[in-house]
Amino acid sequence: MGSDIWIYYYNRFGRRPAEFNEDRLVIMNRVVLVTGGSSGIGKAITSAFAESGDTVVINFSSSPGKAEVLLNDLSKKNRSVFLERADVSDYTQVKKMMNNIMEKHGRIDVLVNNAGIVRDGFLLLMPEKDWKDVIDINLTGVFHCAKAVSEVMISRRSGVIINISSLSGITGLPGQVNYSAAKGGVIAFTRALSKELAAFGIRVNAVAPGVIDTELVDSLSEKVKAGFLDNIPLKRFGRPEEVAAVVKFLASEEASYITGETICASGGLH
Repeated sequence: MGSDIWIYYYNRFGRRPAEFNEDRLVIMNRVVLVTGGSSGIGKAITSAFAESGDTVVINFSSSPGKAEVLLNDLSKKNRSVFLERADVSDYTQVKKMMNNIMEKHGRIDVLVNNAGIVRDGFLLLMPEKDWKDVIDINLTGVFHCAKAVSEVMISRRSGVIINISSLSGITGLPGQVNYSAAKGGVIAFTRALSKELAAFGIRVNAVAPGVIDTELVDSLSEKVKAGFLDNIPLKRFGRPEEVAAVVKFLASEEASYITGETICASGGLH
């Protein structure tokens, strides 16, 4: 690798490191895939990794304009940011996305399964399609992406998978039987998969956000917002950047002895 490594370091960081270490350079330049990474919590996670100098792949399935805007914004700080369009509920599209990333970058070090949708409604009024759509994307999508990336990570005997669940998957919420079931499934999936992949040096954890100040919360009435705030001990909504910070920690070497866990970021609501 020799001179190529030095050229890379100078081009990317503009200086010579005090002590050169190839392993350290690889850690600094991880390849990170964030599904549903162009808006909400996903956008904050994408931005956090990009600002750290990682190579970041932003997955999206709709709203290409929004994804392009984020790409242009992040590219001003980090030239190693890319887009990959794929519907995570379709394994064929997921597998193609993983192959594209491998062809371009040669590896995937971190997968953040963030893609998700909401189709709220009470059970007796819920169309079967609303149940199926939420399960297909929020739970089966996690299965698809984790399955595809595991092949890559096992061959390298290293990697990190972080699944974004929800407090709803722990406590359950009325009007969210589909969402609660999917996010609860993500937590159980995380525990089981962590045991399967630990022998290969791969860690699997989950993050369960509470009420986070995103577009979804903005759409709620003031009465509903006040009801949530009354029950949150910290008396405020969480910020997407605070969830991203937990994700970054779980992806770091500082969390090297943590696997199979679910960390709540809920302001004390759980």
